[in-house]
Amino acid sequence: MSGGARALPDPRFSLNQRTLRQWTLPELAAGCAAAGVRHVGLWRGPVREYGPAAAARLVRGAGLAVSSLCRGGFLTAADPERRRAALADNRAAVAEAAELGTRTLVLVPGGLPEGDRDLAAARERVADALAELGPYAAGYGVRLAVEPLHPMYASDRSVVSTLRQALDLAERFPAGQVGVVVDTYHLWWDDTVAGQLVRAGEGGRIAAFQLADWVTPLPEGVLLGRGQLGDGCVDLRWFRERVDAAGYRGPVETEIFSPALWARDGAEVLAEVLDRYRRYVTGIPAVSEPPPIPPSVTER
Repeated sequence: MSGGARALPDPRFSLNQRTLRQWTLPELAAGCAAAGVRHVGLWRGPVREYGPAAAARLVRGAGLAVSSLCRGGFLTAADPERRRAALADNRAAVAEAAELGTRTLVLVPGGLPEGDRDLAAARERVADALAELGPYAAGYGVRLAVEPLHPMYASDRSVVSTLRQALDLAERFPAGQVGVVVDTYHLWWDDTVAGQLVRAGEGGRIAAFQLADWVTPLPEGVLLGRGQLGDGCVDLRWFRERVDAAGYRGPVETEIFSPALWARDGAEVLAEVLDRYRRYVTGIPAVSEPPPIPPSVTER
């Protein structure tokens, strides 16, 4: 491109904060604004460190909207005191999401408590917690988004491994209270996912859509081994087309946990992610416009 023009991202593209963990929150806001990104997915740790109210002003000042807040959840404890603590933490997460202006709080359901082997009972404890938290969140204008994780996480992070299991939980409650997260990294392997996406769409249950690739062997284990878009075996465009066909019109969030990306220059990584997104997710040629002057976003 000539004359200082730049490629404009898909207006629905969202950058999850963990993809550029090396950036501070002000750097994230400034970098996304400069690149023309309109949405960011935020994490509670950095937001709490910066201050939720200050973080909300920061992203708004950069012209950004928060696509989701991660994370609530971990709702499988059988011990009454731990259960109370988990519910209190999730209520705090709901309030933080509302302050940031996002309607979506991502919930990681939680794994098996130590010594427990009953997956079904653990899922029921998640359902019991959703029954308490759903109306509470709705009062703040926030929807709980249950995220099924790859089965390798079942013991320690999520007893909900498939989109079917997530929908079985969510459908016990009003769609405005509880939805689901569709994450390609976690769901690409499941040969029932196409039908479950139709089911999710018919019920208005898709609350968030997230992207990462699966590379073999996993370079950093299952937690931090997510692949850059296009580097692995996931048909990312297939997912995008079917999620769109299911009626989802919200942000499309790239969430890649990768020490290899975190070790690189953030602006370089963001440019690469945007290029990969165009090539492997949308297939839409880039359009361009003169680069704007990014707003000042460094003041708290």
